[in-house]
Amino acid sequence: MRQACLTTLTNKGVCEVRVFALGCCAVSASEPRHFDLNIERVLEHWTVAHALREIIANALDEQALTGTAEPTISHDAQGVWHIRDYGRGLRYEHLTQNEDKEKLRRTDQVIGKFGVGLKDALATFDRHGVGLTMRSRHADISIEQSPKHGFEDIRTLHALIAPPSDAGLVGTDVALAGLSDTDMETARSFFLRYAGDDVLDTTDYGLVLRPRGTVGRIYVNGLLVAEEDNFLFSYNVTNLSAALRRALNRERANVGRGAYSDRVKAILLASSAESVAETLADELARFEHGQTHDELQWIDVQIHACKLLAAASKVVFITAQQMHANGNLVDYARADGNKVVVVPNTLAAKLRGVKDAHGQPIRDLDEFYREWDSSFTFNFVQPGQLTPAERVVFEHTNAIIGLLNSKYGVRVSQVLISETMRVDRGGYEFTGLWRPEDRSIVIKRNQLRTLRQYAGSLLHELTHGATGTTDRTLEFEDALTRVLGGVAETALLP
Repeated sequence: MRQACLTTLTNKGVCEVRVFALGCCAVSASEPRHFDLNIERVLEHWTVAHALREIIANALDEQALTGTAEPTISHDAQGVWHIRDYGRGLRYEHLTQNEDKEKLRRTDQVIGKFGVGLKDALATFDRHGVGLTMRSRHADISIEQSPKHGFEDIRTLHALIAPPSDAGLVGTDVALAGLSDTDMETARSFFLRYAGDDVLDTTDYGLVLRPRGTVGRIYVNGLLVAEEDNFLFSYNVTNLSAALRRALNRERANVGRGAYSDRVKAILLASSAESVAETLADELARFEHGQTHDELQWIDVQIHACKLLAAASKVVFITAQQMHANGNLVDYARADGNKVVVVPNTLAAKLRGVKDAHGQPIRDLDEFYREWDSSFTFNFVQPGQLTPAERVVFEHTNAIIGLLNSKYGVRVSQVLISETMRVDRGGYEFTGLWRPEDRSIVIKRNQLRTLRQYAGSLLHELTHGATGTTDRTLEFEDALTRVLGGVAETALLP
């Protein structure tokens, strides 16, 4: 009659063998027990490096959960690699697929959560012929293909659970034979702490990292989950959103951008590091050439970049249309020491009323004009400072005013000559200015070159005073027509 044996651990850790019908022969306490992992072939595209990633991740998780020493990765004189943590030690129970409640409570600190990765790693090592021994104070564990109990025609991967060879061992030592240095180097590159990416800023949502060449890397709690060909920075997300937690699949790789884009944006919006600000600012200048990285396609990040740039330097944001339509004013902005940054119309509209990182208004072209105009000062020229030719023209002032006053009776307090003159919003310099507050007129000095120029500018400003109309309106054009007709009538008729 066939017999079966059930081997269990007593409370004292002693192996107890119970023999009953339908089983095999009894085994001794020193023989390894077979733990069926229920694996035939899974994740066949995994490489040895992917399997190593899971072992390293478990070691790092144990350190994070226990506060123990940094895990070590080394190889011995025989070329066997060892991944060693200094935590509580691996148990055979950890080979089951089950939610780890401790890790689920501390998702911001750890990488694993379901116990799937370790089993997948063991299967990958077996498929690639990597020798494996996992030792802790609880057990020595190795793997082999064995018939499935009760179904001998099916062979599955089993863990061989043996008594510990070192009952005093601290933590877990995973020994791996048959690895190449390239396998280990690739596996280490999956982790931020070993990859060596430079940290540019730390925020409540994660880290901004200097990218590797032209490729941006996305880490989650220090583990690489995706690469971006057109990202400006790399990122390590440490404050996970619910969507990102759900998206961390079994392979923990090739996670879609939709899962982490909100966290990348949150990291950037929370960053205030000068190096990040300068890089974003340089990127803004590329808008007009259509060569920006993908982060700058997000309007929130665009606005944040503008805030940082505006706080760090004198800058005026303009649109491509303003560049062409208001070229003179743009030149004034540059001459005043401003960096001119061309931005899309959608961003320009969002910047109105926005304050920079120091609480000052962000300067678009309208804001620059208001500031520039309010700071403008006239450089008045006294009549005695005029050249003889200019004085001859200027002496016709009262006669010109009289041509208009015979019909309209405009009261003018004084006519002043200035070397400097205000400009309009297009950047074009006025030739004259009517000042209703004191009923004076200012004429730019270069208009005194000829009587025709001076008379035209003076009559233009007198029309403003006579009719109260403003430049570039239909009302002013009608008024100017009437005034000029009146002047002609005065000059021609007795």
